[in-house]
Amino acid sequence: MGEKSDVFQSLRGCLVVSCQAQSHEPLHGAAYMAAMARAVVAGGAAGVRCESPTDIAAIRESVSVPLIGLWKRGEQGVYITPTLDDARAVVRAGADVVAVDATHRKRPVPVGELIQGVHHELGRPVLADVSTVEEALAAEAAGAAAVAPTLSGYTGTGPVPREPDWDLLAKMLASLRVPVLMEGRVAEPSHVARAFAMGAWAVVVGSAITRPQLITAGFARACPRQENG
Repeated sequence: MGEKSDVFQSLRGCLVVSCQAQSHEPLHGAAYMAAMARAVVAGGAAGVRCESPTDIAAIRESVSVPLIGLWKRGEQGVYITPTLDDARAVVRAGADVVAVDATHRKRPVPVGELIQGVHHELGRPVLADVSTVEEALAAEAAGAAAVAPTLSGYTGTGPVPREPDWDLLAKMLASLRVPVLMEGRVAEPSHVARAFAMGAWAVVVGSAITRPQLITAGFARACPRQENG
């Protein structure tokens, strides 16, 4: 893999939208996520981040933009594409990039082994989701094609912040040679603009675009009287 793979070259300066819905959410289901992917691409997204082989396959049939694929295996600890078998399923479904948890938490397989397996066996670049600059540097050294501070605030070391982790983004941009994508709590266009002004390669937005129940709740909180039903 080159230092900057072709797929990341195509995403430079662009918006990637995360189209994911878990089993408890109203829009859970491959058909819904495929429709969501078509909608965000129509709106200008240059890539889609998507989860589970079923959803990835449906989205792959619906749009032609690059897909950053992952598979969430559980809900705690290292559960974003934790093994090479999970990565194989993601690639078979049509992912162009495999996103993996590259934190230093206890994991089923060393992150370097996982990244190299995805690169050499599956021929796909890896996007490393990290929570610290040390994890980002280790992922880069292991062969990750790009990194993102996706997991900052989500490793169980404290309350989840409300804002994107701008400090971590700045440290990663100053320390890494591979593309740094901004992801995590990017909630408004001004956040996107700020990330690019800092030097982000691309920006990933999820809930602020693709989770209507959360978007609606924000508007509802501004109402003097809020009722359900």
